[in-house]
Amino acid sequence: MPSPKRKIGDICEALVKKRLEVMNFTVLESNYLRKWGEIDIIALEPFSRETWCLHFIEVKGSVSREIGGHGFSREIMPEANVHGFKIRRLWRAIQTWLAENPKYSDFEWQIDVAAVFVDFNAKKAKIRWTRNIIL
Repeated sequence: MPSPKRKIGDICEALVKKRLEVMNFTVLESNYLRKWGEIDIIALEPFSRETWCLHFIEVKGSVSREIGGHGFSREIMPEANVHGFKIRRLWRAIQTWLAENPKYSDFEWQIDVAAVFVDFNAKKAKIRWTRNIIL
């Protein structure tokens, strides 16, 4: 049985995948897991008919805690949880995924962070997407 944290993570990832599909991305895989790292979502973005970019997306969720009835909590930077250790694990997982999927090895790629703010009481969510966190 999934933990409450895992359930929230699954909800946040589902919301990000829906947003990506609306933005014309193709989701290739989610929850790619190896003992040395995990990638939450792997998606393709079309630049033109011939050019595509791979996005390795780390999803970070923040659940609203009512603060005087104003909705979203003061946790405004869940992206800050993507620190050096996490980036190293993500980097190793990306290298493994690219080795296992050689048809994408020549594609441009980047690492993005999708911060999802969920307010279960109001049944609302906001997504803040930070593209290309490592230049």
